[in-house]
Amino acid sequence: MISLFFLIIYMGSFMLMLLVLGIQVKCFHEIITIGYRVYHSYDLPWFRTLSWYFLLCVNYFFYGETVADYFATFVQREEQLQFLIRYHRFISFALYLAGFCMFVLSLVKKHYRLQFYMFAWTHVTLLITVTQSHLVIQNLFEGMIWFLVPISSVICNDITAYLFGFFFGRTPLIKLSPKKTWEGFIGGFFSTVVFGFIAAYVLSKYQYFVCPVEYRSDVNSFVTDCEPSELFQLRSYSLPPFLKSVLRQETVSLYPFQIHSIAFSTFASLIGPFGGFFASGFKRAFKIKDFANTIPGHGGIMDRFDCQYLMATFVHVYITSFIRGPNPSKVLQQLLVLQPEQQLNIYKTLKTHLIEKGILQPTLKA
Repeated sequence: MISLFFLIIYMGSFMLMLLVLGIQVKCFHEIITIGYRVYHSYDLPWFRTLSWYFLLCVNYFFYGETVADYFATFVQREEQLQFLIRYHRFISFALYLAGFCMFVLSLVKKHYRLQFYMFAWTHVTLLITVTQSHLVIQNLFEGMIWFLVPISSVICNDITAYLFGFFFGRTPLIKLSPKKTWEGFIGGFFSTVVFGFIAAYVLSKYQYFVCPVEYRSDVNSFVTDCEPSELFQLRSYSLPPFLKSVLRQETVSLYPFQIHSIAFSTFASLIGPFGGFFASGFKRAFKIKDFANTIPGHGGIMDRFDCQYLMATFVHVYITSFIRGPNPSKVLQQLLVLQPEQQLNIYKTLKTHLIEKGILQPTLKA
């Protein structure tokens, strides 16, 4: 599995996005199947079909937004795509309404409560799987490093917490997972912070990992070629007094991203495991050992990615709160759909602003 994952990383961001989409679909299938089994709802009319229909609707909505944000130049060349993007939210709402009406028409006497249970189950599953996978892909567009460091931190924490718990564990951590110990929890935390710090240093050296993923219409492919931002350029930091005496130097050179990696590692160690605890509680509630048997000896795909979904949300919120400003591609896409007179007014306003800032030189009148 690790070798396959490295191969997909080598193949580029697009393959990683397909991998995320495939994992999303499989996790959705595993959770929905549990609902069918628990509530014995195989014979309910249309319900299996409606569940997958709602999955398609929600994916259409989220990934249509992504196309509008990141493929603006490509969209402008295709008239059919322009129509779909301009009315994307209306089309998405209409598709959802069609599914809603189909659900109402499928209601059967003596099964009303069960059908509404499954309707809610489907929507919660969509919230857990599709929304989170969409955020993972949004993180990928910021640069592969925003995807690799967080998910590898979760993996590292899972492994090191197990090792520390196996060799040193004595004190139970939580009743939902009797094998989890405080020793493993604490040991995993420190190990993950060190791992994340080192991984961030190594990956920050390569444009392939740090550059935002962009679609280039001239070459018809994704590219990761850029001048690395300040986050991925070495800077000197003054050391605290107690470290100066230990390390015998005044400053240390670090990538600013390494400091951000500490936040990811901390979340992966302290909050990430609660995704696993939640999954354990879910399985205990329905008296099942694993979500599925997709991976021999490891259960289902959802058993392996229960902590990753929390991590994806945190990274996206972190980026939008502390890292990323307005999206130039989205601004451009909105400008291109305006009327020519509106575009001209914005051009004149922007030109005046740049001249006042001294970025442009005023044009000389004849």
